Formats: sequence, structure tokens, C-alpha cells
Amino acid sequence: MQEVIKLIRDVADFPIPGIMFKDITPVLNDPKAFDRIIDELHEQNKDLGAEAIVGIESRGFIIGAPLALRMDIPFIMIRKEGKLPYHKVKTSYKLEYGEATIEMHEDALKEGQKVIIVDDLLATGGTAVASIELIEKIGGDVVSCSFVIELGALKGRSKLPEGKTKSLIIYD
Repeated sequence: MQEVIKLIRDVADFPIPGIMFKDITPVLNDPKAFDRIIDELHEQNKDLGAEAIVGIESRGFIIGAPLALRMDIPFIMIRKEGKLPYHKVKTSYKLEYGEATIEMHEDALKEGQKVIIVDDLLATGGTAVASIELIEKIGGDVVSCSFVIELGALKGRSKLPEGKTKSLIIYD
């Protein structure tokens, strides 16, 4: 993963002053590095019996869709409020720098369907916790929460189901 780590760019004071943003854009610009991420996430999750990948807007779409294709299972979106066209469930939560509301289609999952949540970054865990709430609200079963990057000092992992959180790169 060293070649991937070298490509991750720090952007100071984004999206607000005091935040050091971990930018994966250079990783996505490198097909071999991007493929390595998908390979590693696939390897971590291939034996869990997952029946769908749930990607969190927006970088979770970029990572989750190719992972779903690799695993030959459906891809489901969790989006920001007002972006989905059909009947939906929603929840609001606090971010490290504000508040947000996310939604998913109410018919996105079947009762008991096993899913993997995918996003690029785990910080405080608020978005992932809200995503789990949505998935469980419509009957889904989260078998893994998978991230490319984890900001360990923010302790988001402690808010997620024990033993189900996986990160490729952890910054402390």
C-alpha cells in the first residue's frame, strides 16, 4: 500500500479552517493504485457472504461501484438529502464540521440482506453510524464497514460495530 499512501495528498483548511483533508484524487488518477485499493477491499470482504455494497456519497460511489462489480453483487447509494428520486428513508447526524442528512431508497434492500458499507474515509464515524441506521431501518444487515483511509485519532471506529470495521490505511 506504500505506493497508494504516497499518492494521498494533504489539503490544509478544507472544507473549513483547521481541517486537514486527505485527498484521494491522485490515487484515482493512477489506474494501478486505484485497482490496488479495489483488490485490497475485495480481499478483506470476499468471504463475508455480502449480498450488496452500499456506497456513501460521493467518494463511496467511486470506491463502492467497482468493488460491487468485482464481487458480482448490487451497488446501492446513500445520498445527501434531496438527491434520490423515489420513496426514501432518511436520517440526520453531526459531522466533524457541521450537520448533514442522508437518504436511501426504501426498497434498496431486502429484509436480512447482508451489506458492506464503503466510503473513502472514516473520521468521527457520524456518516457511517447514520448509514448503518438507514440500512437497519429497511431491514439490511451490515457485515462490514470498509474504508480506504481512517483518521485513528478521531476514534470513529469506536462508534461502529466491533470487529466489522476495516481500513486500508490508518493515520494516527
